Amino acid sequence: MNSIAPARRPHVLIVGCGFGGLEAARRLQREAVDVTVIEKTNHHLFQPLLYQVATAGLAAPSIAAPTRLLFRGQPSITTLLGEVIDIRPAERSVQLRDGQRIGYDHLIVAAGATHSYFGNDHWARFAPGLKTLADAFEIRRHVLMSFEAAEKESDPVRQRALLTFAVIGAGPTGVEMAGTLAEIARHTLAGEFRRIDPASAEVLLIEGGPRVLQAMPEGLSQKAREQLERLGVKVRLNARVTSIDATGLDIAVGAEGATERIDTHCVVWAAGVAASPLGRLLATAVGAEVDRAGRIRVEPDLSLAGHPEISVVGDLAAAMSHAPGKDPKPVPGVSPGAKQMGRTAAANVLHRLAGEPTEAFRYRDYGNLATIGRNSAVVDLGTPFGPLRFSGKLAWLFWLFAHVYFLIGFRNRLVVLMDWASAYWSFRRYARVVADVDVAGKGES
Repeated sequence: MNSIAPARRPHVLIVGCGFGGLEAARRLQREAVDVTVIEKTNHHLFQPLLYQVATAGLAAPSIAAPTRLLFRGQPSITTLLGEVIDIRPAERSVQLRDGQRIGYDHLIVAAGATHSYFGNDHWARFAPGLKTLADAFEIRRHVLMSFEAAEKESDPVRQRALLTFAVIGAGPTGVEMAGTLAEIARHTLAGEFRRIDPASAEVLLIEGGPRVLQAMPEGLSQKAREQLERLGVKVRLNARVTSIDATGLDIAVGAEGATERIDTHCVVWAAGVAASPLGRLLATAVGAEVDRAGRIRVEPDLSLAGHPEISVVGDLAAAMSHAPGKDPKPVPGVSPGAKQMGRTAAANVLHRLAGEPTEAFRYRDYGNLATIGRNSAVVDLGTPFGPLRFSGKLAWLFWLFAHVYFLIGFRNRLVVLMDWASAYWSFRRYARVVADVDVAGKGES
């Protein structure tokens, strides 16, 4: 008697375990498919709070969760640590950096974004961006070592440069970073040094546009600027960075673009992002278009034209929201958008497997929020009754509890809440451990 081999289950390959990739895997975890998640780090990172690690407010494990732990109870999901360097749609396979090839029936690409220096990639050496834990550790080291070097410096000019901190870009990351740096200088480090006054540090927020938080309504943008200035941050608007080196940066200001030099040994880049290089590679392989940021133009259901088995989500997708009865609108590059795209892409995989029509992606905008510092934030919420906008301490509390709620895992929520409560009452930041300290004084620049 001949036995009948069981049918092979469809294999869904997900590249990336950020917000989009994680949501796609979760949507598929109880379905009749086998899922493989490939991630080049061994953790999922809650990026909205990454600046807290960079400024010693939180320890890394508080905002990161091991990828394998997330899918521990899901035998249908396999997690692989690796970096995809090639996608071959004709073969329905991807290649990892170590040479391994992995096949798929359906592919969801959620490789995320990286820093964009607008054609000046050599600036990265002097102005690190903030996308990974490694970036956060480097910025933390640079900030704290600048204070340490200033304590030992006898030349007042060089000491002033060591106590000048420049944040380039006044989006949410830049605003949050600048506000927190001002709090560190004025509160956290108070009384800890003998030869310098940390409160004398100068924190600059440099923005090429006319206002901070340009995605926010103008009224909230102005309130954010006022709150930053109350914290001691000097906001420089309409200032375009033209050069960055080891001892400072140059900006063009005024209608005539006059150049101004700022001497600083600590610069943080928060001015631009670009899609992962994997996006252009995939676009070339399938003949798709990319926008100026390297994002792939996708179909309404997030698939690629001519390749319905491939979906692109998150920061890698130049996606449009297709609400019934309304014109399509671009989807902003924020975590809620990535999560919603991940769920839609996974649902469309199931629709295809069932022989059903796919659904167009519809982005549900729940609003924007950004914290400026202690008791300071701005919130712009979308409600069925119209926008709800507020700022100040109430907005700060809303921001705090919203971020705790969306963290991965009960432990992380509890630890973050306890750390923030401690920091609120004591003004202390205890995650100030720095590795690879250069005691010779050569590492601070």
